[in-house]
Amino acid sequence: MVRMAGVFAEAVVVLHFAVLAFLLVGGFLAWRWRWVIYPHLALGAWAVLSAVTPTVCPLTVWENHFREEAGRPLLGTGFIDHYIDGVWYPESASTLVQLVLGAVVLASWIGFYAGGRAARRLSHG
Repeated sequence: MVRMAGVFAEAVVVLHFAVLAFLLVGGFLAWRWRWVIYPHLALGAWAVLSAVTPTVCPLTVWENHFREEAGRPLLGTGFIDHYIDGVWYPESASTLVQLVLGAVVLASWIGFYAGGRAARRLSHG
């Protein structure tokens, strides 16, 4: 069981990275598959909520559960603080990175909205 718990902990890490990737590109995917905007908006709302409140991500809770079951140390911080901040970019750039990524997501939503408006104009015109 300990070995499986370790596998599950790693699977949650992979899932967490996939969720973050979807957060970054999901709005652009919605340009092609319009239904994607709904889970993407929900995830965007979660991201904003977790950035402005001391909210713990359920995926981090799951990872810590499986890490504990596997006899591994728990994450002392959140997923992003542990795996990304200070690893992929300096911690001092954290706010800038968040703003740039937020701008990318916002641009994808603006493009989604603009594309929908253009499609409606073409279909009525």
